[in-house]
Amino acid sequence: MSYLLFLDESGHDHKNMPYEVHGGMAIHAGKLNKGLDKRSPNRAEFSAYGQACLIMARGIFELLRGHEAKLFAAAIPKNVVKPETFIAEEYLRKDLVFLLERYFYLLEAERETGLIVLDETDKTLDRRFVARLERYFKRTQTGRYRSARIVPSPFFVASDMTYPVQVADVCIYAINWGFRLPTSGMNAPVRPDLYAEFAQQIGSLQFKGQGYREREVFPTSGIVYVPDPYASRVEK
Repeated sequence: MSYLLFLDESGHDHKNMPYEVHGGMAIHAGKLNKGLDKRSPNRAEFSAYGQACLIMARGIFELLRGHEAKLFAAAIPKNVVKPETFIAEEYLRKDLVFLLERYFYLLEAERETGLIVLDETDKTLDRRFVARLERYFKRTQTGRYRSARIVPSPFFVASDMTYPVQVADVCIYAINWGFRLPTSGMNAPVRPDLYAEFAQQIGSLQFKGQGYREREVFPTSGIVYVPDPYASRVEK
């Protein structure tokens, strides 16, 4: 049996969201079987829709707890500028490396293998991402080691046809607006309603375990903040 890591992204347009976040949840395969007329809604209808969305989000987090899902996410500042270098263009970004690192720690602890499931977007961009991912798993020593647990080639699915990817989207939206790691520098303003509703739930659902690097063992968790994904730095 295997874990499936359903990933999505939030804030990649660098406009209204406080961070750019990649992430989602890992679910064990053994637990997976459990206005066309375009008129604008009036105030009452819009309020009802908002309440329905909130109820749905509460239900999603309840289901994730019931299925023992683990949250993973890597956030970077929304104003990060990619340098015009070969490494920045062709290699996997630091925040994504740290995200995969934490997923690997889960798989190691559970002695399982893992698949990555992504929301398909633009085929050209998807191909570039796959090339970076494969380069990481094939051309770096750490990536080759982690490929013993993580299948190097991801699956792409249509998000509107795949409920777990939609769930991942809800989770990372909640992380973007309603969860912070203040000691890491992740201190952008939150939406008070989402923070009050979901911060504690996100904290309890994120992966918590042990990491190791250079013979050092340390506690680690599934959500990480990376101030500069293009700088050389070590995260735990």
